[in-house]
Amino acid sequence: MSDQVRQKIEDLREELRKHNRLYYVDAIREISDLEYDKLYKQLEQLEEEYPEYDSPDSPSKKVGGEPIEGFTTVEHRIRMLSIDNVYEENALDDFDKRILKLLEEEKPEYSVEYKIDGVALALIYENGSLVQALTRGDGSKGDDVTHNARTILGVPLTLNEKNPPSVLEIRGEAYISHTDFAHLRAEQEKNQEQLFVNPRNTAAGALKLLDPKKCALRKLRFIAHGLGYSEGYECSSYTEHLSRIKKMGVPITPDCKAFPDISKAKEHAKTLADQIHTLDFEVDGIVLKVNQFALQKELGNTTKSPRWVIAYKWEKYEAVTKVIEITVQVGKTGTVTPVANLEPVEIDMTTVSRASLHNRDEIDRLGIRNGDWVVVEKAGKIIPHVVRVEEHLRDGTEKEFLFPKTCPECQTEVIQDEDGVYIRCPNPYCPAQLRESLRFFASRSAMDIDGLGIKLIEQLMSEKLISSIPDLYQLSEKKEELLNLERMGEKSANNLLEGLEKSKTQPFWRLLTGLNIRHVGTSNAQILAKTFPTMDQLMNQSIESLAEVNEIGPVIAEAVFHYFHSEIGERTIQELRNAGLNFGSEDEGVQTQTSKLLEGKTIVVTGTLTRFTRDEIKEKIRELGGKASGSVSAKTSFVVAGDKAGSKKEKADQLGVEVISEDEFLDRVSNEKNISSNEGSDPPGQKSLF
Repeated sequence: MSDQVRQKIEDLREELRKHNRLYYVDAIREISDLEYDKLYKQLEQLEEEYPEYDSPDSPSKKVGGEPIEGFTTVEHRIRMLSIDNVYEENALDDFDKRILKLLEEEKPEYSVEYKIDGVALALIYENGSLVQALTRGDGSKGDDVTHNARTILGVPLTLNEKNPPSVLEIRGEAYISHTDFAHLRAEQEKNQEQLFVNPRNTAAGALKLLDPKKCALRKLRFIAHGLGYSEGYECSSYTEHLSRIKKMGVPITPDCKAFPDISKAKEHAKTLADQIHTLDFEVDGIVLKVNQFALQKELGNTTKSPRWVIAYKWEKYEAVTKVIEITVQVGKTGTVTPVANLEPVEIDMTTVSRASLHNRDEIDRLGIRNGDWVVVEKAGKIIPHVVRVEEHLRDGTEKEFLFPKTCPECQTEVIQDEDGVYIRCPNPYCPAQLRESLRFFASRSAMDIDGLGIKLIEQLMSEKLISSIPDLYQLSEKKEELLNLERMGEKSANNLLEGLEKSKTQPFWRLLTGLNIRHVGTSNAQILAKTFPTMDQLMNQSIESLAEVNEIGPVIAEAVFHYFHSEIGERTIQELRNAGLNFGSEDEGVQTQTSKLLEGKTIVVTGTLTRFTRDEIKEKIRELGGKASGSVSAKTSFVVAGDKAGSKKEKADQLGVEVISEDEFLDRVSNEKNISSNEGSDPPGQKSLF
């Protein structure tokens, strides 16, 4: 009987450890919370009845032990240094130059990861068991908070490793998720307690509690992002280290990858910045590290910071406002996107009244309802995002949002992407998709058709003058019907028709962009046009041959192949061929902009513009040889300020950086082609820092 009880206890412990690893490390929920709680209570009951089988590493010990009398200060075996911060993209290139100069002939890789805004913590394991946890302190010495660290969600008390190293110090960040923070504040409101101010301060305060049971109530979590002192642990790189400790059951910084040069590292940083809204924790930047441990050692440290790491940070601004209503909109590829319509609120001197909720999973994660009060943040982005729901402000009038089962425009049943989070309308003839496809086709990113704005597109569709992209090129035969449209005079009609005629000569890559093939934006269109310089060459490729193209890969290849072999794709291409559009030539390749009017200049754009979207003016700056930056510094050449320009204009004034208006910018590039306003451009979406 004794052996059976002991085995049952061990089985329960291992089962709970497994589910902890799945949930906190792999983000997989295999059983419900109720089922987990039953296993947990069963273990607690057996351990209480049979104390002889007690173990300090049992999952039941995560709730906390007895209070301690005070903190012990412990010296770090390897100092916990802070990271140098920069606030502009140019500084990453400077960082790369310094590294290359110091390493001379050695070639570094760069890892790229989120900078979690939490509290630095070092977990020390001996022979696989957690024996100590230290705060950063002054970098040389930190407080022993082992009693509290044992309660941190996701931190394994025993590493999942058959032959663990004799000593392994895993460094990372203790934090409280947005979801848990919202629940904590709601509970405080219910109990009429003073509310916590923000997740980071709450996490820092929790670690300093003397009673671990109280710390456990704060629901701290941990993400690893570093390696401290170790014995019997061999690892050649940081990304290898992350991979190994993840297998041991330790949560690691998400989507961290290594790249062979700074250019590719910066591209991944853009991707990470664009995905911040998917995270359930505070992020205040992106961290780049030399990936190879041998090169880190060679580079060494200054008195304050390692030379081999840099943090690209941004300022964060946030406000609390109310969700008036959650609605959905259908995009050009059929994506059904929920949008929070907000009571207007000012954030960083701009008025915010809408915020994308991205997809159904995001709504579920936030737990957002119609009528909720929410925290909206601008953190290195042009378009704000919803951080969390202020659950403590709920009064019972809030209503759950039900994601539509059919397209709101054409009533076709929507479907979810296979192995994806997005829900789409599969009807290629959906009016909403057509409207957004036409808008994008006419935008500066694609065919750059002057005079074809969204209002005119809606009129043309309403009057049945167009029902596809090729129909645009039949409008020259319907001029009389055009003139009958509201606010359409002779001059406007002629400008539209001239714009359409001119677009026929646009480079092949622009046509590829405008066709609205999934995953094919400007960059991928240029790559495809350079590799296959004619439409016929591109259409004749197999999925395999397309996938072999550098930076294309199997997902994009499949999307391109299926478009050209679909009914609507084949018909569109044939009709555009008949209309006389440029289908490329062997010697055309990708057209390049020869003008270098802004060469060597770094330009920042801020505020609301009337003649461009943000993407359009940044593209124009790049076309003219300049660099579009997201932050102001002494190296900024000038700032283009629109209406309600905020902190960036203020910083430019402080630094003595020239500030010009949008019209002044146009005057400076007046020797270029007419780049006046284009109603038909794509509306600005969420932009990254870069």
